[in-house]
Amino acid sequence: MTITQLQYVLAVAEHKNFTLAAEKSFVTQPTLSMQVQKLEDELGVLIFDRSKKPISITEVGKKIVAQAKNIVAEAERIKDIVDQDKGFIGGDYTLGIIPTVMPTLLPMFLNTFIKKYPKVNLIIKEQSTDNLIKNILDGHLDAGIAATPLEIEFIKERPLYYEPFVGYVPKNHRLSSETQLTTDHLDVNDVLLLQDGHCFRDGVINLCKASKNMNGEHFKIESGSFETLISLADEGMGMTLLPYLNTLQLGLQKKENLKPFKSPSPAREISLIYHKSELKIQITEALRDVISSIVRGAITFQDVKIISPLSKN
Repeated sequence: MTITQLQYVLAVAEHKNFTLAAEKSFVTQPTLSMQVQKLEDELGVLIFDRSKKPISITEVGKKIVAQAKNIVAEAERIKDIVDQDKGFIGGDYTLGIIPTVMPTLLPMFLNTFIKKYPKVNLIIKEQSTDNLIKNILDGHLDAGIAATPLEIEFIKERPLYYEPFVGYVPKNHRLSSETQLTTDHLDVNDVLLLQDGHCFRDGVINLCKASKNMNGEHFKIESGSFETLISLADEGMGMTLLPYLNTLQLGLQKKENLKPFKSPSPAREISLIYHKSELKIQITEALRDVISSIVRGAITFQDVKIISPLSKN
């Protein structure tokens, strides 16, 4: 039994196809199939049922795949131990970032990080929170940046910053005369929301529900971007809520429509999340230090109330 064989087993388990698994493993299909067959022969069991399309994992195969994940992860940890002992911070590092954080946070830290750690090959992917979690657990991401708390087993959460919610209220809106907002002002039927699947949307809905202004799940308009929500608000379709960092690049005219919340301001917690195995932890810590130091200069709010991204439906 070899680590390579176990890696091939994991590839087949993920893709349910020997040819695709071979492509992703950068080997020929006969080579991969032969190694998986050799492992099955050695163990005296079938890991995969090849009679089905797509192929399926046998019951004993599921247990083997679960253990193979642990073994491969622990094997990779050996290199981590050596790198940490040498003080080396480098190599491939795949980071996922949720869509409502990516456009504002990435430009703030990316240039600084790659200059400070030139030996790190940072691979960045924009993904939903659900995909971040799945890919971290499956070993396809080294870490993610998401709104927390998520309370997922086997995933650690390290807060990076707390980002307040800010109201965007156009001049003709019923709340335009308010200098500060409270949760009591909010009516979810009057708030323009992101499309389903965005954790910021769930945070807004939770905030509105907390103030007992939820009059059923009737939403007039949903969009995939904050820019669209702002434009719709300007057209008199309602108000919206924005993460604080998204307000910094607005023009002066649009900034006049911003309404802060009374203290403690509702906020979302943005964290670096990663597997509890802590593979490549030296890079994770370096990334956290760079982001935290940069964002602290942009967000000075201290008195905030964290709104969970977990759906309360």
